[in-house]
Amino acid sequence: MPQKLQIVDQPAAVDAAEWDALLEQQRAPTPFMRMEYLAALHASGSATRRTGWTPRFFLLREDRELVAACPVYVKSHSWGEYVFDFAWANAYAEHGLDYYPKAVVAVPFTPVPGSRLLAKDAVGRAALVRHLLDWCAARQLSSLHVLFCDAADATACAASGLMARRQVEFHWHNRHPQTGEPFADFGDFLTALARDKRKKIRQERRRVRDAGVTFRSARGRDITPEDWAFFYRCYERTYLEHGNAPYLTPAFFAAMAERMAATWLLFIAERRGEPIACSLIGLQPPPHPRSGAVAYGRYWGAIERVDCLHFEACYYQPIEWCIAHGVTRFEGGAQGEHKLARALLPAMTQSAHWIAHPAFAQAIARFLARENAGVERYRAVLDEHAPYAHAAQPG
Repeated sequence: MPQKLQIVDQPAAVDAAEWDALLEQQRAPTPFMRMEYLAALHASGSATRRTGWTPRFFLLREDRELVAACPVYVKSHSWGEYVFDFAWANAYAEHGLDYYPKAVVAVPFTPVPGSRLLAKDAVGRAALVRHLLDWCAARQLSSLHVLFCDAADATACAASGLMARRQVEFHWHNRHPQTGEPFADFGDFLTALARDKRKKIRQERRRVRDAGVTFRSARGRDITPEDWAFFYRCYERTYLEHGNAPYLTPAFFAAMAERMAATWLLFIAERRGEPIACSLIGLQPPPHPRSGAVAYGRYWGAIERVDCLHFEACYYQPIEWCIAHGVTRFEGGAQGEHKLARALLPAMTQSAHWIAHPAFAQAIARFLARENAGVERYRAVLDEHAPYAHAAQPG
């Protein structure tokens, strides 16, 4: 049956229910690929042409049925992607060539691995990749990058000649390394750790308590407008302290509170009755009856300095909550070997890349072969330092 490709430039032109239904059929759906999330990025002014993210939505139909789809952004820079290609852009510039514009299949500002090429089956996914490549070539874009994709996406991309790139993130699993059962409580989790790791976590939590800091959590509609306002104050401060303006606008989080409230869990640290820090966690309910829920560490910030507060807000409070609520996995995100000592174990993520220029494609292929081998060695070294007492918990 013939397929028809439609490309639209506004989230409003996409049937959100149809898109989300296709997303839920994927191996690794996340709330960040829901149309409400992508639409909020656009409507809030966070990911638009003005900010260097020109959106396109590919919709592949077969007799009116949506069989494949993905978000595509034409980029005029490489910020907000978290799969860093600045060196590639610099190499282009040194040779008098333009690296921008380029195309990315990604969720802006969201380095969470998951399904990117939504499809009914492998045939539809392969067809979608071919359409993407043809579209990029016709517009003389320098490259195509499918970021933080799942295994099915990576397979389809490899079959069309895209180059694979690997990175390491850190994820915590609610599974006792000896029994394979979920942890009973935070104490049970601690007893599974090596003695030095257990002692360190207890010391860090005690420092926060001794500083007079307590925590409360709020989920979904229980997160008040005042909570959201305080969160944004912390979020903005974190970026400004690093010399950058925040990627996401207040309007984006207002949309989250209104349209995707159930996706969010907020931890608020308080001292003397006043909030001083918070961390925001994303939640994905089980996509299938036998799958577990997933939590995603997203943003954090503080307006007061307290020793070890970051660890408590971003790791220990979420892990304790995940155990209490039967969450299977907590993804702490990229970077930060300090996460390993807190039982967030290394997990591989992947992306796929097509480079139009033949000579640069060959050079980048050689670079990626070396880099990927280095990442594998790095993962092996991390595995040797597993924090559990007897056996590393599978990642």
